[in-house]
Amino acid sequence: MPLPKPPTQRASRLDPEALATNLSPSKRPPVLEAPATAAVAAASPALPSAVTAAPAASAAKSAGRTRAGGKPRDAVAAAPTPELRGSTQPSLALVAPPPTPAKAKPAATRAKARKQPAGEPKLFVLDTNVLMHDPMSLFRFEEHDIYLPMITLEELDGHKKGMTEVARNVRQVSRELDHLAASLKSSSLEEMAKGLPLDGTGHREAGGKLFFQTQLLNAALPQGLPQGKADNQILGVVQALKEAQPGREVVLVSKDINMRVKARALGLPAEDYRNDKTLEDSDLLYTGVQALPADFWERHGKTMESWSQGGTTFYRISGPLVPTLLVNQLVYLEAPGAAPLYAKVNEITGKTAVLRTLKDYGHQKNAVWGVAARNREQNFALNLLMDPDCDFVTLTGSAGTGKTLMTLAAGLSQVLDERRYSEIIVTRVTVPVGEDIGFLPGTEEEKMGPWMGALDDNLEVLARSDNSAGEWGRAATNDLVRSKIKIKSLNFMRGRTFLNKYVIIDEAQNLTPKQMKTLITRAGPGTKIVCLGNLAQIDTPYLTEGSSGLTYAVDKFKGWAHSGHVTLARGERSRLADFASEVL
Repeated sequence: MPLPKPPTQRASRLDPEALATNLSPSKRPPVLEAPATAAVAAASPALPSAVTAAPAASAAKSAGRTRAGGKPRDAVAAAPTPELRGSTQPSLALVAPPPTPAKAKPAATRAKARKQPAGEPKLFVLDTNVLMHDPMSLFRFEEHDIYLPMITLEELDGHKKGMTEVARNVRQVSRELDHLAASLKSSSLEEMAKGLPLDGTGHREAGGKLFFQTQLLNAALPQGLPQGKADNQILGVVQALKEAQPGREVVLVSKDINMRVKARALGLPAEDYRNDKTLEDSDLLYTGVQALPADFWERHGKTMESWSQGGTTFYRISGPLVPTLLVNQLVYLEAPGAAPLYAKVNEITGKTAVLRTLKDYGHQKNAVWGVAARNREQNFALNLLMDPDCDFVTLTGSAGTGKTLMTLAAGLSQVLDERRYSEIIVTRVTVPVGEDIGFLPGTEEEKMGPWMGALDDNLEVLARSDNSAGEWGRAATNDLVRSKIKIKSLNFMRGRTFLNKYVIIDEAQNLTPKQMKTLITRAGPGTKIVCLGNLAQIDTPYLTEGSSGLTYAVDKFKGWAHSGHVTLARGERSRLADFASEVL
């Protein structure tokens, strides 16, 4: 049977006259009553020619087998269609629609389906100290659900007063919980028992629900545990949830080590809150320094370009080493019998990188305020401290590596000699090593005086180094130097803006990430911020090497074109201090 010509345009219909002429009355099958679905198919526009060309041939073969007495493969292929509009004779559809394939999911749907866990989402029971530590911890558990015992809310209510950071975090948690509860259409007990969607306030990364304890949960805890203690009541809630939902994983999340130990002793799964940790291991922290391979010149010499500008040599390299480099990273090559190479990654464009040689501050003629570098890392640090394009510098290292001395010398040189900055501002966290001695008398600067003993010690060293310190350094008195240094408290930093200042943040390892953000965002035009710290000497409770604000800043700023970091490796204070830092 000849087929009608396919449509030439999208969404066009078959011509009824052409269809009627191609059909022979002798071969026209009897008129059958078509189902409702066929009527809908007849009223719909025909498929494009590119799509219907291939199914047409297969449909004709299928129709031939049906007339020969064989069973059709698809019931749709043998189903008759009603008469077309405009034709006087009833007819059957000649082009049977192809079998409907399974609809392929869109790429976004497939990706979402892959992200969903195979089993049921976990149920995390949060301890009070987690919310006190990170008020946004409610939205850090992805697709899993969160359960808050009633005793947790009671403890939050007891810590909401005051001006401490814990009190501010508690008040923020209370506001978030209030917004989540207000997103429900009704505050009935049945609605609350279904859980509050955590993405109801705009946090799309949280796909789980929040459940409050709405009824008394009785769990059989050991008799030796005091029932009135808050930690034991939370453990009882975890035990009851585990018994009530045996097919679901219930996990206690707490920053309290002793509580996690008690939970594991009772056979309850417990985990630490690790979302606040930038790194799990402090050994993975970005050092800012990388050694070049010994065959650097042989592998990169053929395609290397070099030029000099302003007494500085530049090298443009390409090869497998480029993906491992970051902007403002310090690199070095020390080979026996050859001149060493000390350079900084100036820029990275595609598969090429530009290295810029450094100034040698180890030579006495380049000494900064009478201070010369004694090792490779100190030379790197002084290059970053004296670079006007480097707005943010972080220096880490053990005691006696010269962090404060080099930073203060670079600051005095740029304030008094070069007039690049107007003054030096020094601040630090007032966390005592031992017992607190109480309130200190005097003004803000007098109260901060006992905390700035390291500053006074380094000023004495710089005051004695009169040789090669420049004209201002020789003529300056101790009063003039101190007039350019302001000591500020961390408690009064919010809302301030530093214009054209050289800011030194000492003991930055005791800062939380939130405090670090508060300090760095104080920088105005022309301001340089230097953070100093030793990650092995953290005195702030609940802070570790992985969650310190200094670690957070080093990790987030690496690779930025206006920041730099150096980990100082060797101590230069004294042989006694070096030996003590190694063996004690």
